[in-house]
Amino acid sequence: MAISFVRIDDRIIHGQVVTRWSMEKPCDGILAVNDKAAKDPILKTALKSASTKKALIYTYDEFLTKIEQAEKSEKQYFLITKDPMTMAKLLTEANLKIKANTVNVGPQSARPGTVNVNSNADITQEEIEAYEKMAEHGYEIDFRLVPDGKSVLWSDVRSKILK
Repeated sequence: MAISFVRIDDRIIHGQVVTRWSMEKPCDGILAVNDKAAKDPILKTALKSASTKKALIYTYDEFLTKIEQAEKSEKQYFLITKDPMTMAKLLTEANLKIKANTVNVGPQSARPGTVNVNSNADITQEEIEAYEKMAEHGYEIDFRLVPDGKSVLWSDVRSKILK
């Protein structure tokens, strides 16, 4: 399960991930890390059925036991979390090693107290801290819904957002 593409997406697995991004960055399957989805059989089934690719849904703790296997696999997998806090923990605390140094951020719906970064990319203070943590560890954060969509890099907007 070598991880070739990393994405944060509040919908986890859906058409843009499966069709658009997998054409740009081919993969054998999708690894999703989200405690709620992994523990809810109906949601887990729905997410798996959203893709023709193999989709594995893990809790954070379950995925920690799969990291070594993920890093050594010859197959290519997308890693997706619903939120940036989980991704930041995986990339900075769990020391997950990935092929790319870019974290793609898809939809992050507007909620009370969010700041808009790009089209359909609205982030909270807690999320800002998670993006900053990943950036401090050398990851480039790319807010972009689809491969040919407008890209906004964290490095270009962070000074406007961090107070």
